[in-house]
Amino acid sequence: YGDHRDLHVRSRRQRQMCIRDRLNSSSRFQMNKKTHFGYKEVDIEDKAKHVGGVFSSVASSYDVMNDAMSMGLHRLWKRILVEIAGVKDKDVVLDIAAGTGDIAKLISNQFPSSEIFISDINNEMLALGRERSIDEGFSNNTHFCQLSGEAIPFKDNTFDIITIGFGLRNFTDKPAGLKEMRRCLKKNGRLLVLEFSQPTSSLFSKVYDWYSFNILPKLGALLANDSDSYQYLAESIRMHPDQEALKELVLDSGFDDCKFYNLLNGIVAIHVGYKE
Repeated sequence: YGDHRDLHVRSRRQRQMCIRDRLNSSSRFQMNKKTHFGYKEVDIEDKAKHVGGVFSSVASSYDVMNDAMSMGLHRLWKRILVEIAGVKDKDVVLDIAAGTGDIAKLISNQFPSSEIFISDINNEMLALGRERSIDEGFSNNTHFCQLSGEAIPFKDNTFDIITIGFGLRNFTDKPAGLKEMRRCLKKNGRLLVLEFSQPTSSLFSKVYDWYSFNILPKLGALLANDSDSYQYLAESIRMHPDQEALKELVLDSGFDDCKFYNLLNGIVAIHVGYKE
């Protein structure tokens, strides 16, 4: 998808070789090691396949389910992310795990002279996003590319801003992904991570857990005929680092500073990593 110019990205063959070599190199060292897939333990080299299966399964109902699960609040959270991002005219932006392009659409509409690369590892999601960009009028300054956030096939110092909304928790190797994002940011660039996190109130946390494990899978079954995928999504949220742990992970990945903002009592947090 899209117009991958030499200014921003290597040739298609180089990109494919880059992804293959990095993932193959990683898998040689990680062979027989385990990681979590929700509450299950799976081989590290198999997690991406399992996650891909989840999102292929839910792609056609993804937007409807997002609205149902969050009662529409995910749209507000993404608007807040774009406000915090501080996008400027002619900025070059990479949106990772973009789904059907919510964040990119907001940036495109507000900053039509910006250039946005919409990316996802899942082809079904990316295709839906591409169709949506044409139907809803944000295709002029956007490009679509299928990629892994853990092996980003762009040159160093390419982007002013990188965003990732509700995608980092699905990474097999979060430190590797964060280091890749830092590498691809320009000097004074910013990474914004919007992700489910840990409620700050214990009472609120209990209510949230009840909703996640009792209501969420039922909504999945009702609206998407797929309760298992939404059970995984609930479990993956619980396995994701909390606010402070993710902040430390961002700093350990080479970012010079990191701040986070809690939304809705910490159910969701936005982390901002700064590259000086």
